[in-house]
Amino acid sequence: MKDIFFFDSMLTPKIITFVYWLMLLGSVITGLGTMFNEYGGGVFAGLGIIIGGAIGSRIWCELLIVLFKIHENLQKIANKSEEKSN
Repeated sequence: MKDIFFFDSMLTPKIITFVYWLMLLGSVITGLGTMFNEYGGGVFAGLGIIIGGAIGSRIWCELLIVLFKIHENLQKIANKSEEKSN
């Protein structure tokens, strides 16, 4: 808990995984709703929403994770240089 309260570790990467699954579920529900809705775009539009939503949410979450991986690596470099100077 100390790591979280003093910002020694990042909490957001753990949340991103949960958000990814919510976005994936949302794209499936929206796609299925589009397929079976009377005024929807039909089966192909629903499949497009499901596939596009899955790919888009994956890319967005991966980009966010990359930012946090860069932060972790910069922290490692900073700690190494701090050890060398002492």
